[in-house]
Amino acid sequence: MTVRAWAELLRVSALFTVPGDALAGAAATGGRPDRGTALAVGASLCLYEAGMALNDWADRDEDAVDRPHRPIPSGRIAPGAALAAAGALTAAGLGLAARAGRPALAVATGLAATVWAYDLRLKHTPAGPAAMAAARGLDLLLGATATGAAKRAAGSGARTGPGPGSGSRTGKGARAASGSSAASASGSRTGSASASASHSRGVVRAALPAAGLLGAHTYAVTAVSRHEAQGGSTAAPLAALAATAALGAAALRERRGPGDASPDAGRDRKGESHRSHRPPATPASLAPRLLRTALTGSYFRTAAGPLIHAALNPSPPLTQRAVGGGIRAMIPLQAALAARAGAAGSGLAVMGLVPLARTLARKVSLT
Repeated sequence: MTVRAWAELLRVSALFTVPGDALAGAAATGGRPDRGTALAVGASLCLYEAGMALNDWADRDEDAVDRPHRPIPSGRIAPGAALAAAGALTAAGLGLAARAGRPALAVATGLAATVWAYDLRLKHTPAGPAAMAAARGLDLLLGATATGAAKRAAGSGARTGPGPGSGSRTGKGARAASGSSAASASGSRTGSASASASHSRGVVRAALPAAGLLGAHTYAVTAVSRHEAQGGSTAAPLAALAATAALGAAALRERRGPGDASPDAGRDRKGESHRSHRPPATPASLAPRLLRTALTGSYFRTAAGPLIHAALNPSPPLTQRAVGGGIRAMIPLQAALAARAGAAGSGLAVMGLVPLARTLARKVSLT
């Protein structure tokens, strides 16, 4: 077993497509990246690599025919070692998620279950692409639920302490005060738990649109990947190309906030529409839109070119190249989603991973 063999097994060049999930999830909730976001990134990386190791373990017999050069069929890594690595990485991912709070652990548990179900059961069924889409969407939700978790926990704890003067009473008054304080504390804990659960649901709802867009892209790429060994499918690349165009258009749309006016807000009683006064456009006001357009253009360019080639000539090499392009396109899509949510800094940080991913992809195949 060599470092090169493990790098191929884990497909480390694809690792750079993972951190953007958590950053896009944090941006979707309006939060700034914090310690919880970092824990979510670590958990995501571990669970992603667990899926890679488990995938090759589950496909070892198939790879012996179609891809004998892969680490397990070539004998460079033992099947048992790959399975053990998948288990250890899953445990590490769940441990990191647990440190980010219960909501994050709940999402990470669902993500881990989806990954194992896909690799062991669903991969070669019609539910395979949907399972992969769900996994990528859950990864974004992991970042959303982990971000700001420490502040929410601190605020919850601050509301559950005993009342002032609780230690200065004696006798019956102390017992009565103690009973009252216990009841108050119990009610406070119940209310705090309810508020925390409500906030977590709100966080998930805020991040669901971004998770849906990322999941839709993953579905399209996975549908193409089902033909990468034998090739021969023109429909899958064409469908993925149409999905890419639709997702790019959706990412370009400005996200409406809860305070945005409704379409009828500017109409008077006679139904006549009034023009709202808007300040003249300035470079500062145009910058977010230009950034979003540039990131979305990068996403479309990265994914569309290889898909067109695979549609024109659905050979295994071009189909594999289309899958690789779809995987790399995750990064600009994540960046566009972060910028769409108003987090330009996160979007630019995610795009900074592109040169690293491109460099490593030359040494270790994405597929």
